[in-house]
Amino acid sequence: MMETRSTCAYCGVGCGVLIQSDGRHITGVRGDPEHPANYGRLCSKGASLHLTARPEVLASRRLLTPRWREDRSLPWQASSWDGIQQRLAERLLALRAAHGPESLGFYISGQLLTEDYHAFNKLARGLWGTPHIDSNSRLCMSSAVVGYKKALGADAPPCSYEDIEQAACLFIAGSNAAWAHPILFRRIEAAKAANPALRIIVVDPRRTETAEFADLHLALRPGSDVALFQAMLHQMIWQGWIRPDFIAAHTEGFEAVREQVQAMSPARAAQLCDLPEAQIIEAARLFSQSPATLSLYCMGLNQSSAGTDKNQSLIQLHLASGQIGRPGCGPFSLTGQPNAMGGREAGGMATLLPGHRDPASVIDRAEVAALWGVEQIPAGPGKTAVEMFEAAEAGEIKALWIACTDPAQSLPHQSLVRAALKRCELVVLQDAFSGSATAEFAHMLLPAATWGEKEGTVTNSERRISRVRAAVPPPGEARSDWQIVRDIARRLEPVLRPGQPSLFAWDGPEQAWIEHREATRGRDLDIGGLSYARLEQAPQQWPCPEGAETGRPRLYLDHRFATPSGRARFQPISWRPPVEWPSVERPLQLSSGRLRDQWHGLSRSGTVPALFGGAPEPRLALHPDELVRQGLAEGELATVSSARGRLHVRVTADAQLGPRQAWLPMHWGSEYLLGRDDTGAALQGVNALSQDRCCPDSGQPELKYATVGLQRLALPWQVLGAAHVPDAQAERLHQALLALGREAGYACCVPVASPAPGETGWLLEAAFAQVPGADWLQSLTQALALHAPGALRYADGRRGHLRLLRLQGEGEAARLQAWLRLGEARAGQGDGAWLDAWWREGRPVAGLGRQLLAPQAAGPSAPGSPVICQCLGVRESQIQGRLQQCQDLTPADRLQALQSALRCGTQCGSCLPQLRRLAQSTPTSLETSS
Repeated sequence: MMETRSTCAYCGVGCGVLIQSDGRHITGVRGDPEHPANYGRLCSKGASLHLTARPEVLASRRLLTPRWREDRSLPWQASSWDGIQQRLAERLLALRAAHGPESLGFYISGQLLTEDYHAFNKLARGLWGTPHIDSNSRLCMSSAVVGYKKALGADAPPCSYEDIEQAACLFIAGSNAAWAHPILFRRIEAAKAANPALRIIVVDPRRTETAEFADLHLALRPGSDVALFQAMLHQMIWQGWIRPDFIAAHTEGFEAVREQVQAMSPARAAQLCDLPEAQIIEAARLFSQSPATLSLYCMGLNQSSAGTDKNQSLIQLHLASGQIGRPGCGPFSLTGQPNAMGGREAGGMATLLPGHRDPASVIDRAEVAALWGVEQIPAGPGKTAVEMFEAAEAGEIKALWIACTDPAQSLPHQSLVRAALKRCELVVLQDAFSGSATAEFAHMLLPAATWGEKEGTVTNSERRISRVRAAVPPPGEARSDWQIVRDIARRLEPVLRPGQPSLFAWDGPEQAWIEHREATRGRDLDIGGLSYARLEQAPQQWPCPEGAETGRPRLYLDHRFATPSGRARFQPISWRPPVEWPSVERPLQLSSGRLRDQWHGLSRSGTVPALFGGAPEPRLALHPDELVRQGLAEGELATVSSARGRLHVRVTADAQLGPRQAWLPMHWGSEYLLGRDDTGAALQGVNALSQDRCCPDSGQPELKYATVGLQRLALPWQVLGAAHVPDAQAERLHQALLALGREAGYACCVPVASPAPGETGWLLEAAFAQVPGADWLQSLTQALALHAPGALRYADGRRGHLRLLRLQGEGEAARLQAWLRLGEARAGQGDGAWLDAWWREGRPVAGLGRQLLAPQAAGPSAPGSPVICQCLGVRESQIQGRLQQCQDLTPADRLQALQSALRCGTQCGSCLPQLRRLAQSTPTSLETSS
């Protein structure tokens, strides 16, 4: 076995990994104990990365050959690389001749490597001549970028992860780090254990796993962050908790802000934020009076129509109290994607140029043109992500080249996005995985290499550049993204730059990276002292100019900022409510976020069935009182409607939410949450509801907030169908179930980890207003192989109930291999639904006898429970059972007993917040007896 040092492909923490392989296939992964981002730890997603490269995934879920079709109604045709490159070049040049260079837009991804970003940017702006290149980082990081630039002068997070150990107060705003950045949260837990005096404040409308760990949880009304931060500043000024010496020496504009925040007293903010006034005052005291305050913030601030204002308001708290430019303090934006930072450095966004340059600057554009060896690059910024799709829907942009992202799942206002894709004359999708929602709208598919197969660099949240290395060659005909861009660019150059030397004379990614490095020299992010050889030795933080022994872990230690004056800037900011406000028609405030074990649109993490164990299906969460107010019961179906669209989903009670709040994970697109509305239109997943109103400064859409209405969905006929099949047959079953689910009023199609090696399970839940037709049922029966001889059958023609079962093995070893249930009772309860747990967990069925087919089979035990510990497969029911045996212990001792008995929480640690919650919520023996 060989081990290759590389970097994780998921979040912006940037964990180092050691990829285990036989040289041809990836066989395992473990954390790199020498990488300073994680020191060997991995979360549940990172620890299962090797499972996304299983042979069955490569064979069934990867794009392996180029494909094309003249029309979306036609089947795909395979092509050679030579053939598709020529075809694409001809199509692009024809579009350019007819409509000009700005008729083409590029939409790329924070999961690309820096070398890939550089290649795309140079192709778009340098060769083709369009400014319309933007990244899906627009959806997660652009408000943080503009906030840093407005306040500090540059898009440069001033802190490092080691500041967590140096801090005396952690102020976590709009981030459920326990789930979104688990390895960083392990560091927070360790810091609190080592220093119990460390105070943790969490600002979040939900009582998340992160909020439960806090000393002070500010459960503010969604969208009221600016009012909170301004009231804290008001209190700091009123109490004399600011640093006048620091403000006078190192900032400008404070007096205007002082005057403005006079009106935002804690009493007024308490009304706007729906918080106790005393909590606001205490937060201001802890923030300003702590020896060192570090703020950690993420999408709760960024994904907002006031995202830049929220970022600036928080940074101003640091400036007013002097909590910046010292160990353990400063404003620290947590990056969402593995290389969103590298994309910003390379200028791969519509509002950026390489080396943190500005496309609106004549000087900056001239510098980039000279670096690239072209006469000029397009003037001004291009269209941002939402603007690009609006332009495509309006017919202004005729073609989209999309790489490593799935806009038909992840962008807001899905009806507009899909209309834009349909209207485009050419959609090119460059991706590693097949089956994305966007693939339905593409004319060309370009197979790309991915994690474990490609070389380059990424930059994490603390400005640390790490090498990404290939452990195995790409499967099939997949190629690295920079290479795909290079080869097509060379096809275009004879027409666009006849007789001139190539702009893409690269034999490997290092040459592209060196060009990127040259664009940083003399800039705030100078990496002139780095090289691939030096990065081979260890990851390095920027800036690291030529001659530096190491990168700089903290910025602004001299309190000189990156503005023309060298002073940080205060700017007056007015609180404004979200662009939608609850109404009688839409009274609920919907937010979204990540699940602990899943990633974005599930293209990668969705190939690992075990990662669905903790959240096996889409659920809209509401406070228990809200369920009662809406007249809904746990698990019932409901229609959720916004001003832009609707979806059908099951509801669940969650006491961690406030009144009139709703929460739905961001991952559930139309590949998992399916069905049709009452007009017959296909449902489009969670982002059918989200709004495309954007922050005017950053262009980031308000994905975190939408007002919605809720109504019970009357689909009384429920179908559950599931089967474990050999891995080689799993994708065929998956596609068959998806096709059937799209015909239902509501459907959910998810993978399920099989208890038997070499098998994968798929489950379809569907609901109908009337009994589904015989042809539909026959198709489902055949897909699950329940029509073959030997299948067990119970049918009640009068009631319309049906149950089909297929067993595997004999005698005591017999287990449920596949099953189907049709009935009027809600799926998940009643007539035979307990079979789901028997099937999922592979329990022996020999003792059930006639219960398997009994007409009123209520089930011999409770249904299965979710997996809490992903690493060891420990379910909540096992944990609860153990906790009942140690009621006399303190919560801390209960947690230790759980870890000793079940070993849950002893591996990656991602489940520790949930284990802690369960240990604390279990009643003591005294409470039980009373």
